[in-house]
Amino acid sequence: MIRINGLSHHIGPAPILHDINLTLPRGKLVALIGPNGAGKSTLLRLIARLEPLQRGRVEIDGLDLASTPTERLALAMAVMGQQTQIASRLRVAELVGFGRWPHHQGRPRPADREAVENALEAFGLGPLRHRFLDEISGGQAQRAHLAMTFAQGTDWLLLDEPLNNLDMAHSRALMARLAELVRGSGRSVVTVVHEVNYAAAWADHIVAMKGGRIVAEGPADTVLTEQVLSDLYDTPIEVSRHDSRPLVLHHHWHDQLGAPYPKASDADRFPLH
Repeated sequence: MIRINGLSHHIGPAPILHDINLTLPRGKLVALIGPNGAGKSTLLRLIARLEPLQRGRVEIDGLDLASTPTERLALAMAVMGQQTQIASRLRVAELVGFGRWPHHQGRPRPADREAVENALEAFGLGPLRHRFLDEISGGQAQRAHLAMTFAQGTDWLLLDEPLNNLDMAHSRALMARLAELVRGSGRSVVTVVHEVNYAAAWADHIVAMKGGRIVAEGPADTVLTEQVLSDLYDTPIEVSRHDSRPLVLHHHWHDQLGAPYPKASDADRFPLH
């Protein structure tokens, strides 16, 4: 599991996270939800050690994030951030192959090649394997970066808004694939999700954030209530049911006419959110 104790973070004078204490369970699909500026991406980046810890402690399966060598962490967690542009001219299969570097250190073995093939297949990239990244669409490139993360073969996958650039069909397929991965292999996924219904349909554990604080966490039925969501997003939200899961209704524009635009928090002024 991931244990977070007393985690706080500032960007310049602006507080972004406030004394976060949180335990993320193993073997679950965990979704971080909340409005812009809530601190979701910053929290994920701190767990992934893409940003230095300023205050607090993070442990991943007993490994202290502050003192564990990068080579060891790369065998425990794989990370995909929001910025996935790569300047060099690479083919899709070459990019996915980078996910195996922590295992072979430049000398790939049959098991590494098999892992790459499995990742290409899992994300529907087989026909694109020889294409250069600048020859494919943004959504296809997003899937290629996800496949690289998947190929790393770690117990934890940390994904920052992986549905960016994906259309409805591929977003749905990706969330279903992540849920299948968790249930089939026992691997653990922590992902930032903006569309709350993707969390409602597939997440096992949801963490709702606002203003750099945790406001609710638990299974979908606990977190995705009308009261919690209306307070979280500062707008009236209805919750129905579909296939025994919550279905969040937030597109009732006739109820929103004349409603004030949500006020920006200090965190909204910074690009990490």
